[in-house]
Amino acid sequence: MTTEKDNLVHDESNDQFEQMSDEEINELVLEAQREALLRSSEEVALPKRRIPKWFVWLMSITLALSTFVGLFQVFSIPAIEFLITSAKLSKQENIATYKKSVVVVSTENGKGTGFSISEEGIILTNYHVIEENNFITVVFPEDGRYNATILETYPEIDLAVLEIEGNDFPSLPLAKDNGMEENDPITFIGNPLSFKGIANEGTILAPITLKNWVDEVIMIKAPVYRGNSGSPVINEYGQVVGVVFATLDHEEHGKVGLFIPIDLFYEYQLNH
Repeated sequence: MTTEKDNLVHDESNDQFEQMSDEEINELVLEAQREALLRSSEEVALPKRRIPKWFVWLMSITLALSTFVGLFQVFSIPAIEFLITSAKLSKQENIATYKKSVVVVSTENGKGTGFSISEEGIILTNYHVIEENNFITVVFPEDGRYNATILETYPEIDLAVLEIEGNDFPSLPLAKDNGMEENDPITFIGNPLSFKGIANEGTILAPITLKNWVDEVIMIKAPVYRGNSGSPVINEYGQVVGVVFATLDHEEHGKVGLFIPIDLFYEYQLNH
């Protein structure tokens, strides 16, 4: 068991960038390439014979680099890499099915992720995503937007249960217990950096006890970003084993994601 005293970084998002899908960000990158090549060809075609060719090529390269620098100031190279990974994973039938149950949780102060755990409209998310907010909406990728009410909160383990009206919602099954071991593979789906329905993968590292926490949480080696708060962590059997809630700079493992094991959710439901 490891004890960690560093500050956590919660992964809720207040970004104002336009929300885009995997396909749209890939198209954005391709469009930037096309524009750079077009500018390059136009520069070469200029009837200025006195300008050396090496200067024309230098200007073309500079224009191309300027285009991509501007793009990466908004979306870093690692961010684009996780979008490419998500696009690949989303082609898998099981991942595409999981994504239908993952929602955007929006409040007056920002947004995060949640996921349906019941056909009757029960949503699990992080407490810090909805804390001190009176107006909460939940948006399914295919089933639309719903107003949500807070059903239960467990601030001690940063979990909250929401309820929406309706039935026959897609949902994810919860594992009976965490049952995860070091190096086990996991998949998680969320809404990082104002994108929606981003699937990614990682591995289990180790349990850890955080400063001011009584219960252990789990570290994962995975690309967790702002907006991933409330993302379901799914095992190889398609069961939710935990909920992403923060990142941490760890002395041994570097930047890691953290999730609340599903065992704690059962325990707090039973005792509160």
